[in-house]
Amino acid sequence: MGVEERIAESLETRLGTFLKRSEQALMAEKHRVLKPFGLSVPQYAALNALSVAPLSGAQLARICYVTPQSMASLLSTLEAKKLIERTPSDVHAQVLVAKLTRSGHAVFRKANEAALAVEARLSAAFTDDEEKSLRELLQRAISTLSDG
Repeated sequence: MGVEERIAESLETRLGTFLKRSEQALMAEKHRVLKPFGLSVPQYAALNALSVAPLSGAQLARICYVTPQSMASLLSTLEAKKLIERTPSDVHAQVLVAKLTRSGHAVFRKANEAALAVEARLSAAFTDDEEKSLRELLQRAISTLSDG
């Protein structure tokens, strides 16, 4: 057995490998369905959050699990595409609050249908009980690793 085969065999015994591969498969499929809308997965995540309420870049970075620097770049791109607009906060003039434009709402609604279809396909691979168990197991993994 060659080195690459031994490495692959070693990785196949690790739970983290399966978590990473499942995340990569989900992100690749979301990327594929969002591409026709001119959106990346992180851009879609930001539009999704902004569809609920206007938010600052710092708030969006926390919600979308990206760095503030990455979110600043992402927001600049969305603003250039005229999907969001940013205005000074009523509370802090130095803080810009982003909100969806009319065009942003329209693009988000269509992109959201595609993204939700991916999630529905994933859910359909499990019974209701299996999906509930999977959610509980993944939450346990998150809690276990977040405690350390």
